[in-house]
Amino acid sequence: MYLRAIHAELEIPLLRKFIRSNPLGILVTALESPNFPTLQCTHIPWILDIKDEESTSELGIIRGHLARANPHSKALIEASKLLSPSNGPLEKEVTIIFNGPAHSYVTPKFYVETKPETGKVVPTWNYSAAQIYGKAKIFWDTDNEETSSWLGTQIDDLTKHTESTIMNHTGGQNLPPWEVSDAPDRFIELLKKAIIGIEIVVDRLEGKYKMSQESSDGDRKGVIKGFESQGTDNGTLMAKTVEERAAMKEQKAKKGTT
Repeated sequence: MYLRAIHAELEIPLLRKFIRSNPLGILVTALESPNFPTLQCTHIPWILDIKDEESTSELGIIRGHLARANPHSKALIEASKLLSPSNGPLEKEVTIIFNGPAHSYVTPKFYVETKPETGKVVPTWNYSAAQIYGKAKIFWDTDNEETSSWLGTQIDDLTKHTESTIMNHTGGQNLPPWEVSDAPDRFIELLKKAIIGIEIVVDRLEGKYKMSQESSDGDRKGVIKGFESQGTDNGTLMAKTVEERAAMKEQKAKKGTT
């Protein structure tokens, strides 16, 4: 990930929160194979495990699952079998890309300071993203009890997380969450045989918010006003995010001078 200092998000707890709020990540692998494409990518919802939530440096372990019929799964299994007869690790690093909910083209018309003064403005695209890198273990062997146990935990944990965090089904005044136990046991066991699991020990975690921090105060205010004037949900969220990141930039600058 290209990280200009002004756009980089270096706070690990904030990046962990970003991933948990936007759990649909794109798994990217480069596995040399005579049978499958070298480069493959798949959208997968993930769950991030952290031992110490108070830690400012722990990167954790991230878990997901894929359909066994997916050619990407078949390539992962093939690569795993080269190193181990059952549920082996991968030799090469893999990557997961997470995107934030708000992103947009930014028209030069928003730059109310620089455009009328010099005209030296060009369009850009504002967005936020995080990327994870690490070594993966693949849970594919249906004859291994470890596979069934791991997949059962994975499905249950991911369901609990997404039902509460994404759907806000927390019980009480809200709707009760759907639980894996609501489905027949036999049905769940059959579905588990149709998926494989992937667990990645995170070695590197990077993130960025490209939200007009590099612009002058006048231009940034123009960007905020421009997005607000769109009258759309995305425009409102973009304006809010640009404003929030500007405030964080100012706070960091004040800390640097004290």
